[in-house]
Amino acid sequence: MFKKILIAEDQEMGSLSVQKTLEELNIPNVDYVYYCDDALAKVKRTIRENNPYDLLITDLSYEEDHHLQNIKDGKELIEEVRKLQPSLKIIVFSGERKSGIIDSLFNDCKINGFVRKARNDSKELKKAIAAVYANESYLSLDLKQEVKKLNSYEFTSYDITLVSLLSQGVQQKNIPTYLQNNNITPNSLSSVEKKLNSLKEALGVKSNEQLIAFCKDLGII
Repeated sequence: MFKKILIAEDQEMGSLSVQKTLEELNIPNVDYVYYCDDALAKVKRTIRENNPYDLLITDLSYEEDHHLQNIKDGKELIEEVRKLQPSLKIIVFSGERKSGIIDSLFNDCKINGFVRKARNDSKELKKAIAAVYANESYLSLDLKQEVKKLNSYEFTSYDITLVSLLSQGVQQKNIPTYLQNNNITPNSLSSVEKKLNSLKEALGVKSNEQLIAFCKDLGII
């Protein structure tokens, strides 16, 4: 099992939940920080001392306060840590619900696991730590299904433009004007209607409102 873990979490309740889990797993060396800058500083120091961390568990969102920080969120922290210690195992422990963002954390930031803060997050965190220690990635079953739904349809920039315009309050009948003014094709009303209907059918939604909500949940817009 991991011997040395760094926890970056600005909420006390979240930190206590992680602390309880690690105590139950008998992790011998655990450090806690409330700020991303402090987390990065600790990673740098342990590398210099040739005693690096085995695992980083970090939140994504950090509230701003009177302590000015260079690193504002967990994603940026992960990117900076990856430059220093590419092999470090990383689990994100967050309330993030958008499967598009979660998927990008695995694909772009190369995290090893994601646990959503919820009622049974301690149990999920234990599973994640065990899986990541065994060199496996971890994502709970419900989140896997959501990400699978996201990846079942490949959104184009044209798709995203149409849904974004709808979400901004642009009426469907007026979208062609925007497309024409910005040299985006196809830009006829029939093409717009056909594409939106195709999107709704592929994603299993019935109205433009449901399509907007669905894409927001996925993090597409």
